Amino acid sequence: AGIGKCVAMDLARRNARTILACRSRERGQAAVEEIRAATGNPAVVLRLLDTGSLASVRAFASAVLREEPRLDVLVNNAGVTGLPFAITSEGLEQTFTINYLGPFLLTNLLLG
Repeated sequence: AGIGKCVAMDLARRNARTILACRSRERGQAAVEEIRAATGNPAVVLRLLDTGSLASVRAFASAVLREEPRLDVLVNNAGVTGLPFAITSEGLEQTFTINYLGPFLLTNLLLG
């Protein structure tokens, strides 16, 4: 939703293969279908990613590096605010992990 969806829509309009990295399969697939319909670009795909889980980040990066011949642009857009204090299953503060650690790890893993 929001800025991320607008960026994905613009990339798809430019005929780019566009990977939507989403936490929710249901919401992500709905966005994929909407973007494909609006742009006529069938190369819009969904991959599940939760930047609040470093295991999810590692799995996503591994799949992208294994399955994609190249990666030209990475847009880190996930972020949250106002969540109650919580610790992730990996022992990290949730908001800090979602907003900073996850995207930082993802970027570095995709640099290869």
